[in-house]
Amino acid sequence: MAYKLGIIGYGGIGTWHHKSLQKFVEEIEVVCAYDIRPEVKEIAINHGIQFCNSLDELLQDETIDIVTIATPNNFHKDLAIKCLKSGKHVICEKPVTMNAEELKEIMIVAKEGGKLFSIHQNRRWDETYLILKKIVEDGTIGKPYYIESRVQGSRRSLHGWRGYKENGGGMVYDWGVHLIDQLLDLVDSPVVSLEAHLFSIFSKEVDDNFKVLMRFENGLSALVEIATNCFITQPRFHMSCTDGTAIIENWDCDGKIVKLSCDETMEWDNDIVYTSAGPTRTMAPRPVHTTEELPLPKVEANWSAYYKNIVAAIEGTEELIVTPEQGLRVMTVIDRIFESERTGLPIKCRI
Repeated sequence: MAYKLGIIGYGGIGTWHHKSLQKFVEEIEVVCAYDIRPEVKEIAINHGIQFCNSLDELLQDETIDIVTIATPNNFHKDLAIKCLKSGKHVICEKPVTMNAEELKEIMIVAKEGGKLFSIHQNRRWDETYLILKKIVEDGTIGKPYYIESRVQGSRRSLHGWRGYKENGGGMVYDWGVHLIDQLLDLVDSPVVSLEAHLFSIFSKEVDDNFKVLMRFENGLSALVEIATNCFITQPRFHMSCTDGTAIIENWDCDGKIVKLSCDETMEWDNDIVYTSAGPTRTMAPRPVHTTEELPLPKVEANWSAYYKNIVAAIEGTEELIVTPEQGLRVMTVIDRIFESERTGLPIKCRI
């Protein structure tokens, strides 16, 4: 029999959860929704589920096993704690909270009640990210030492509540949380320093563009960038490794790998480029026969694995994939990002 799930916050993301679960996850049945906006009632009913007129109505329904929270970010902590205390397993949209301390409060309640708590870090199942992860895990081009992770658009706008500081708006919370989570999942090493530059070009309250340089204890560095006013986009991922380079251009997963095939000594006389201002050997093109171009590997990107793992974790047959402890690392990094922006200084840390 399927687990019964209720959704708190039945807007764009809440309805996406409903439709996606209905289509891909037979182990879970969405049965109800609660939203503070009364006009949402008709939408929920039209989608074939019950609309709860109050939060208490949802929480007091003992048939509901799991609650997914898809509200503006500033409501996450209080709602998660109430749901956990009512005996529900809880999935919270990202960012899980406004800061690390809020998440610690949730984690205490979840542990005391013996209930599952997870964060919907769905971008771990992006095909682009899974390709990058496979290249690293397979050692296709050696050891990575520098990764650029970018999401760039040109619409400028931060729609709805995402444009308001009170609600936890801005690009660090909206998209940065995804790219940071991916890097922390990929790199098995603590973050030891970071430096952030946040921009509010079109927004009066929150960041609408940002760049963060992160350094890891194992020597790897990563640049994370989100842009909302970029008309010539850069690759989604660019990764430099000891034996080659990988590039993933876009969400369609265009790209390639260029791998070192031999490392012969190059002669100055034969390998030189004359620029308008003088010669260079250092930046002369590598002879074609010393490299090999490879296609990007194929991966299976199955978002439903997130919710299927939730079910398996509840039943005790699998470990939770996205844990609160991982979420705490992400939120601690985000706290340090805001600290770096506030002080204008690099931040030393161990996260």
